[in-house]
Amino acid sequence: MPFLLAALILASSAAPAAGAADGYARYNRVTRFDGYFSKYSKRYFGVAFDWRYFKAQAVAESNLRTDARSAAGAAGIMQIMPRTFAEIRSRHRAIEGGIDDPRWNIAAGIWYDRQHFVAWTSERPFDERLKFMFGSYNAGRGNILRAQRVAEGDGLDAVRWAAIEQGLPRVTGRRSRETIAYVDRIFLIKKELR
Repeated sequence: MPFLLAALILASSAAPAAGAADGYARYNRVTRFDGYFSKYSKRYFGVAFDWRYFKAQAVAESNLRTDARSAAGAAGIMQIMPRTFAEIRSRHRAIEGGIDDPRWNIAAGIWYDRQHFVAWTSERPFDERLKFMFGSYNAGRGNILRAQRVAEGDGLDAVRWAAIEQGLPRVTGRRSRETIAYVDRIFLIKKELR
């Protein structure tokens, strides 16, 4: 009997992971905001950049819900903090609408991603640079920089996200698990988007 119970627990804990990956494919049918993801991806990252990375980020952030609100106060599809949105609008006047307008929430989120992307200039593979960008969006660039210094102090290759995963717990504590899972989830979702 204990063996059967252990097998059931193991099977039920493995099932959600496979189901979660399969479940992300359903977002291919949610196309309402694809035009905004495409438009602002081209505007801030260039025509060759795959806009589905930002759709995957929005799925990870809010499940593409326009009315999403976090306990901390982040709002909208891209889950931007109101203060951050105000700062983005002051620095980038082309963001004309409010935080609750999906178009401007997406535009602001992608523009903010761009600020992180260009900050990570060290030579690294493209996917690694994206991980640093998404990690910065979630945890703050300062925390990722501190984790990078910790990784360097440990003798790790600090231009690789794996090194940040090891150093980040000493910078943000338990919150590091959220950031690491967030970056992993974006790449998992992106694989399912067509």
